[in-house]
Amino acid sequence: MSKRTLDDLVEIMAKLRGNPGCPWDKSQTHETLKPFIIEEAYEVVDAISRKSREDLIEELGDLLLQIVFHSRIGEERGEFDIGDVIEGICEKMIRRHPHIFGDVAVEGTDEVLKNWEEIKREEKDMKSEAESMMNIPKALPALMKAFKVQEKAARVGFDWDDISGAIDKVYEELDELKEVYNAGNSDKIREEMGDLLFACVNVARFLEVEPELALNDAVKKFINRFNFVEATAAEFDKNLRDMSLQEMEELWQQSKKQEKKF
Repeated sequence: MSKRTLDDLVEIMAKLRGNPGCPWDKSQTHETLKPFIIEEAYEVVDAISRKSREDLIEELGDLLLQIVFHSRIGEERGEFDIGDVIEGICEKMIRRHPHIFGDVAVEGTDEVLKNWEEIKREEKDMKSEAESMMNIPKALPALMKAFKVQEKAARVGFDWDDISGAIDKVYEELDELKEVYNAGNSDKIREEMGDLLFACVNVARFLEVEPELALNDAVKKFINRFNFVEATAAEFDKNLRDMSLQEMEELWQQSKKQEKKF
């Protein structure tokens, strides 16, 4: 049995949006679908993190569906179709890989990325690095956006010589946060908190760690440990609300020891 193709998915979406069609699918617009494409992208990342082949196939399909969905809406409006989307990305990949499809020579990944950025700036007629920073999608999560801004600044030499400068900056920003907190300056607390987070992202960049993924892992770890604390307390007929912080901390340390066994 032959596998279905992209054309089959495009046809399915046309039927869903056609007559009689599906009432829900027919009511969607580019705007209403925004939360779904973000959610599906994160579910792809989650499937990769869990190393689940089956889930990755499913989630990539869900993400592809969103692309076909938006393309169908564009086609109905006479603006573009899936063919335009495919043509556009093919042309972009060829333009931005002159070392593969042209006669440009590169010596490594760094040169590839440098060429990519230069070609991108030419395409979008960006005259400065600051303009390139402003062109970063506003809908990106703040940690990802900070990471990209710092990468662009580093490309023109606006960067620490090594990670020690970035780490020192974290301590500096933490001291400034403590200062405004102790002074009761609520207007400045948010600003200094932002500076501290920005500095932490810079350290992550030096370590070649994606801060968004690292924080997601930390959240997952916290939830797993908290679940252990809550479940262990329940085994002794205890409610967390009735326990002291010290008692909960003891269970927290037990959860950490459990992790090391695996």
